[in-house]
Amino acid sequence: MITLVAACLLAACACGTAPLPDGVAIVEEVVDGDTLVVRVGSGTERVRLLGIDTPETVHPTKPVECFGPEASRELKRLASVGSQLRLGRDTELRDRYGRLLAHAWNAEGTFINEALVEGGFATTLFIDPNRAYRQELRAAQDRAESARAGQWSACQ
Repeated sequence: MITLVAACLLAACACGTAPLPDGVAIVEEVVDGDTLVVRVGSGTERVRLLGIDTPETVHPTKPVECFGPEASRELKRLASVGSQLRLGRDTELRDRYGRLLAHAWNAEGTFINEALVEGGFATTLFIDPNRAYRQELRAAQDRAESARAGQWSACQ
């Protein structure tokens, strides 16, 4: 069974932006507002959410930034420990720190990356060659800025 799950994960990662099979990723820990640890089969992966950036809370050389704790709490709400996530990837599988790069949807079908931006918990951050969901995330940021949601009012 574990071999089958691992094979499904590897196959899904080779297919562009298609989400991974339901139930493959289980949240183990929320590190901060844009990074979490998930269980995949018998292993764990540190995941960096694509297309977004949240204020720092755990950076070793930077202080806690405005709205960082709120962003972390929101990711914990959207992706609570023990919950299932669908992960979808883009062009690059990993970042320079070895983290799996992904878009995430919770069991309710919420696109977590977009929800964080629209709520003002995250800003967009696009790093080429990853291009999936750019229009959706930009539109979410426009809505958040217009509504002065989250950090758009708290940190200005």
